[in-house]
Amino acid sequence: MEWASLLSTNKLGAEVEEPRDWASYPINAFEKDYNKIVSSAAFRRLQDKTQVFPLDKSDFIRTRLTHSIEVSTIARQLGIMISKNTTRYRQQAVADFAEDISSVLLCAGLLHDLGNPPFGHFGEAVIGEWFQNNLGKILYRSNEDTPADQRHTLRSMLTPQMVADLENFEGNAQSLRLLSKARHGSDINVSVSVISTLIKYPTNSLSFSRTAADVATHKVGYYLEEQDTFLQISDTIGTKRENGSICRHPLAFFLEAADDIAYATADLEDAFKKRLFTLPEFIEYFKSGYDHDQIGIRTGPNNYSKEHYSNELITTLESYTDIPEDERFHRWIHYTRRWLMHNATFRFSKEYENIMNGMFQDELFSNVNHTITMKILKAAMGEFVYNSSGILRLELSAQTILSFLLDKFVHAVLYFGREDGTYRLTQANKKCLHLISNNYKNDYNEEIRGHEDDEGYCLYLRLLMVTDYISGMTDSYARTLYRELSGIE
Repeated sequence: MEWASLLSTNKLGAEVEEPRDWASYPINAFEKDYNKIVSSAAFRRLQDKTQVFPLDKSDFIRTRLTHSIEVSTIARQLGIMISKNTTRYRQQAVADFAEDISSVLLCAGLLHDLGNPPFGHFGEAVIGEWFQNNLGKILYRSNEDTPADQRHTLRSMLTPQMVADLENFEGNAQSLRLLSKARHGSDINVSVSVISTLIKYPTNSLSFSRTAADVATHKVGYYLEEQDTFLQISDTIGTKRENGSICRHPLAFFLEAADDIAYATADLEDAFKKRLFTLPEFIEYFKSGYDHDQIGIRTGPNNYSKEHYSNELITTLESYTDIPEDERFHRWIHYTRRWLMHNATFRFSKEYENIMNGMFQDELFSNVNHTITMKILKAAMGEFVYNSSGILRLELSAQTILSFLLDKFVHAVLYFGREDGTYRLTQANKKCLHLISNNYKNDYNEEIRGHEDDEGYCLYLRLLMVTDYISGMTDSYARTLYRELSGIE
């Protein structure tokens, strides 16, 4: 892979020609991308979507928007660090593209959660599980009077990949889907290098494996409808291996690391602020997270063991005794974050050749001094946070709300644009369809071009229209719509 291609400013959609006078005060392509992102409605809606905790009256607790801003900031800083590093692993090729690398990471960080549905990551699971439970039950162009051996379910109308797309709904793939709509004139028409950086998992829904050695195959990265766009981007960027498979964009490793760092530090700080654990409890948990028999010993003055680094973090936290605990933990989180950023950049530097050849299959926090630190920080979220009453209430609420909305709108779109003398939209279906923005319907009409005679594919696209609509909702809107449609208010 070559940076000149990896940092391509090509777009998926056509751009309006700018007045000639603007060239006197130029703005580079990635600055324009940044402007489009922060001005877009989809990005603004992240302010009313859950990150980890239910939307809180406190200004301190992070939303999906503030999380994205933090990830963007960390990702950009990682780009600067790798470009300006003074180690023996420094690469001049990276330094030559320093500004563009940090700009792409800045934009990708803002966009990385754009496709996430309401109610955090649990919302993704709810959508996937709903399709797993219902695709084989809902009848299509069939009814109870149809002989059993002639009945068609939604599942029987779809190909295995279409079914897998729906049953494994994934925010990462949904982000690519949203950005791919630039082909139809959407307002987020950003450079393909930014989109490629976002594709942390260049894998379809039939090929992903959560236990595979290659981390790039752990989740679904694109749906069938976006497959051609994905391949087009890969050809432009140059991420295709000699065997024809697609590897990660090198900057996707930094985006993943930035997301992990933000999750492991900022979200943990929110949990502490909400008093889900005390400082002594955390210190004890952190110390007990190390299996000292499995940690290497110090072999020289410049080769510290992982235990040395972990002990140094705890020593630093325990030294902040002259300030309030909230500030004490905040300072420690910031200090730890810097170490994690250092480790991620070091790993990228050391594995640079393998990364650029598409051969590196790990995450950047593998085999570094703070590998175990990162594992402990992530595990702490499970220990102190995910079984808290607020999180459990959110998840039970999400289950009820999203399942209700999916049931309403999936049934409403079954025969949208495909009515005949037998199968027609009910008045209730029509009213539900009126609630779906025309933008989604227009996208559907664009996507079915050339597929009009393929009943199964058109049905698949109508089901994607529903997931587009529901995943684009904010927490508040989804909750309000549920209450209104269910007659609660």
